[in-house]
Amino acid sequence: MLVPQPDTDCRLCPRLASFRAANRQAEPGWHNAPVPSFGELTARLLVVGLAPGLRGANCTGRPFTGDYAGDLLYATLLGYGFVAGHYDRRADDGLTLKDCRITNAVRCVPPDNKPTTLEAKTCGRFLAAEIAAMSKLVAILALGLIAHNAVIAVMGERRARWPFAHGARHRLPGGVLLADSYHCSRYNTNTRRLSQGMFQAVVGSIRQDLEVPARQPSPELN
Repeated sequence: MLVPQPDTDCRLCPRLASFRAANRQAEPGWHNAPVPSFGELTARLLVVGLAPGLRGANCTGRPFTGDYAGDLLYATLLGYGFVAGHYDRRADDGLTLKDCRITNAVRCVPPDNKPTTLEAKTCGRFLAAEIAAMSKLVAILALGLIAHNAVIAVMGERRARWPFAHGARHRLPGGVLLADSYHCSRYNTNTRRLSQGMFQAVVGSIRQDLEVPARQPSPELN
């Protein structure tokens, strides 16, 4: 099944298009385009991040690949059986996802890692199409407030009814579980807002919901 995706030169968000053009000049060898989702549409778990990192997914072309957020995310997904292979911060590392798909609320890298409310709303059409195409979807993991709000918006729900909080679990109309976590960024871990154990607890709870025996979590990251 084909899911609508933003064009390589998508200009729906002028600020993001301008930033992308500047990055193409500065780093012509990078991906510098909307970052496609990773994983199969038949997956039961969808992970929704904020937006590509400048030197992460914007560089490599794969969500959460190339920066610390990916280190923590993929190590944790591996620990709970959602990943096969070895993550090496490269899109060609051979890593594959198992019963899991990863996307972002905003597909293009924003200046200072901060998309505007309008940019998230504009890019929501692609997230909505993604969710609609995942016929076996059971759970959505929202990484941070912007991702949470994006999911709520495309599901046609009111934010006030489904407030974001780390560890919160919402059973949305239709039965899909929305699980919230602080974003697995280096900033959040350095400030101790999010620990590896806190993140593992959220992913582990989703694994239990999918009723598949969980593997042991990965060792502590350096």
